Amino acid sequence: MAPRFTYVLVHGAFTDASCWWPITLRLLGDGHRVLAPPVVMRSFAGDCAYIRAVVERAEGAIILVGHGYGAAVAAVAGSSSSVAGMVFVNGYVLDGGESVMGLRDLFPRADIDRHLVASVFRDENESVITELSIDIGQFPFLVADGLSDDEAHVLAVSQRPIAVTALSERAPEVAWRHKPSWGVVSDGDRTIHPDLQRFGCRRARARRILELDAPHFVMRTHPSQIVDLLLEAAIDIGT
Repeated sequence: MAPRFTYVLVHGAFTDASCWWPITLRLLGDGHRVLAPPVVMRSFAGDCAYIRAVVERAEGAIILVGHGYGAAVAAVAGSSSSVAGMVFVNGYVLDGGESVMGLRDLFPRADIDRHLVASVFRDENESVITELSIDIGQFPFLVADGLSDDEAHVLAVSQRPIAVTALSERAPEVAWRHKPSWGVVSDGDRTIHPDLQRFGCRRARARRILELDAPHFVMRTHPSQIVDLLLEAAIDIGT
């Protein structure tokens, strides 16, 4: 039986907290505490500060789980004393001084790079913001391969864009240097190159790296395997 932790699930770009529903459903069904907060994705520092605030007011010790861009957020927010360990899922596992864009540029480009759509708008302060989304027609293939056509199309038209500035901000101190971590790498990921995912998990000295033949939305296609890893992390931390 896994010890009692609160699992805080941090989503990444082009989606929202609902991406975690298969994981959330299983964890709640087994009696675990779960939070899946929203990430605004307008400022990396702002996202890190918000998730840190979430974990600090949550009940008990935290296992912080980040997917994609959310892994970069988790690596920083995990420095909170409430966090006992982190799980990085298909993610950007940044080191201090790195940005998502900077790390991405060190590895082969993923297929998504040819299908990003930039949009410009002005916020309430008249500041110009450029945000990125994925071409709706390419979204199912790039992100949600393996899901039903209907589900993938709903995800495509409801995707949450990310500001370019959030991808270029540099991380401060990261938590994996002094806290345990686990990782998931999806070999079929067309959004974040698997070699980048693997490098980050190995550099963070992840206690286990689970490799799956899965797309970027691995939590939707392989939820049981992800939950098993989360429970394994809880048992490892608790022993």
